[in-house]
Amino acid sequence: MSPIIVLAPSAPLVLMLALCALAFILLAGWPLAAALARVAASLISAVILATLAAPAAASTGSDLLTALAPSFLDLTGVVLTALIGLATVRFQRWTGIQIEARHREALHSAIMTAARVAVARGLTREVATEFVSSYVCASVPDALKRLSPSAETLEALVRSKLLEVAKH
Repeated sequence: MSPIIVLAPSAPLVLMLALCALAFILLAGWPLAAALARVAASLISAVILATLAAPAAASTGSDLLTALAPSFLDLTGVVLTALIGLATVRFQRWTGIQIEARHREALHSAIMTAARVAVARGLTREVATEFVSSYVCASVPDALKRLSPSAETLEALVRSKLLEVAKH
């Protein structure tokens, strides 16, 4: 009886070779495929450009302008649309900043006016803070709504303006 010879490799060897093949595909195969795809895309683009440019190159200058006029008009429309959009965004930002600055100025002015009145009346610190806060809420509600400062921020602003007025 002759011995049976097993030609199949062992399972760990097969697993190791499969992992090596997978690593090769991931590390070398996909970048190579991506590079080949880029080359193919460039080649296709060059063929399309040559196909479109060949009749234009064979024509005279006026024929070329006549052929390209619709494309130039489309391109001009796209550029003008982009410029109008950019100008609109800039204008909205600028007017938003201007409106915010006016509200901030109105808020500071109202705080300073009430702080001067509170100091002139000789109010204590706590009473003066309450007086200024209530005055600001009554006189510039739109600025408070638009800027929406937190209570702590508004109180700190009121206290700093009271100290500023008291020093003068």
